[in-house]
Amino acid sequence: MGVGDLFARLTGRAEPERAAVPSAPTADDLEAALVRVEAMVAGGAVPAPVASRVARVVRVVRDTVPRLDRLGAGSQDAYDVMATATRYLPEAVGAYLRLPREWANSRPVDNGRSSLLVLVDQLDLLGRTMDQVLDAVTRADAVALVAHGRFLAEKFGHPEGSGALSLGAAPLVPPAPAGPGQPTPLPGPTS
Repeated sequence: MGVGDLFARLTGRAEPERAAVPSAPTADDLEAALVRVEAMVAGGAVPAPVASRVARVVRVVRDTVPRLDRLGAGSQDAYDVMATATRYLPEAVGAYLRLPREWANSRPVDNGRSSLLVLVDQLDLLGRTMDQVLDAVTRADAVALVAHGRFLAEKFGHPEGSGALSLGAAPLVPPAPAGPGQPTPLPGPTS
C-alpha cells in the first residue's frame, strides 16, 4: 500500500486511480517502428552515409528481435533493442530531418561538427551497440552448440575434432586389393 492509498483510506476518499503501465512492444510493434524509420529515410531524404547506417541498425535489430526471449525479462539489452527500434533511431533521424538540409549538412553545431556528422556518430553508436547485443544473444546459441558437441564426443568416446563416430560396431577395414583375375571384395566388418 502506497502513501496515496493510506491517505485516501484515512480521509474516506476513493482510492486514487492507478496509471496504466504500458505493455512491452511486441515483435510486430518493433517491426512497424522499423518500417516507419525506413520510410523516413527512403527516396533520398537523407544522404547515403545516413541511409546505409540506418539500414545497418534496422538489419541488426531485425536479426535480434526473434532472439529477445533469450535475454530474459527485464534485461537491459532487450530494453535497448526495443528502445532503439521505437525511440532512439526514429528520434535521431527525425531530429535531423526537421532541419533545413543545407544547414544540417554544413553548419557546425557541436565542436565543429555539422548535424549530419552528429547524426552519423549517433547511428554508428547505435549500430555498434546493437551488434554487441546480437553477439551476446547468438553467443549463447554458439556455446550451446559447442557444449552439445562435447557431450557427443564424450558419449561416443572420440576426442573433439576427430570426425569419427562410434556406432558400437567393429570398425570397418578397407578391403585388400584384389589380385589379377579375382573379384574385388566388398567392404564390411571384419572378424
